[in-house]
Amino acid sequence: MRRPACYCAFAALLMLVGCAHRGPVMVPTEPTKARAKGWTEKGDASWYGEPYHGRRTASGEIYDMHEMTAAHRSLPFGTVVRVKRRDTGAEVEVRITDRGPFIKGRIIDLSFAAAKVIHLDIDGVAPVKMKVIGKSSKASSSKKTSMPAAKACFWVQIGAFGDGANARRAQKWLADDGEKVLVMEGPDGLDRVRVGPFTNEDEAKKTQKRLRAEWPAARVVECGG
Repeated sequence: MRRPACYCAFAALLMLVGCAHRGPVMVPTEPTKARAKGWTEKGDASWYGEPYHGRRTASGEIYDMHEMTAAHRSLPFGTVVRVKRRDTGAEVEVRITDRGPFIKGRIIDLSFAAAKVIHLDIDGVAPVKMKVIGKSSKASSSKKTSMPAAKACFWVQIGAFGDGANARRAQKWLADDGEKVLVMEGPDGLDRVRVGPFTNEDEAKKTQKRLRAEWPAARVVECGG
């Protein structure tokens, strides 16, 4: 769908004001709630390392950012979950030892080691699906789940916005035009509006060229970048 010139000007204006500061929306703590094996949850994942490394977690354990652990707002401590990125397919198994995250939209905070397995240490925040797979003791919780065989993966990034409302408006416009679009928060706190993903760089470049008429800042980026 072609947009009128005034729309394109407004889209450009969004890009200019996209770096306006905003604070994260916080959510309260939740009571502990056991979930049956196979229970799933979708949302965003983030990770934490310093300065929490070496501190006591909500479960009483000392946090080791190099172990396969995570924080969740309500799952019982010792619950083992499989966390799978919905954009790249990378996954990792972690044991719940802490409480968090407390930012709206995020469902799990991975340890630094777990984040590295799925390249979340690069992205900062990514869309995931989490699945309860059982319970585990500390002694058996450090198992890594390898990523699927590497395959090409690309996004067309429309822009990075400091104002979440602008990012959501851009997402809606793109979705209304039939694009498959996600908003991802990067480590710098900016919301990246991305179309895709694509398993072929040429297809990503074709989409970039098509979108540049209305989104001049559109560029191709690799997944994890």
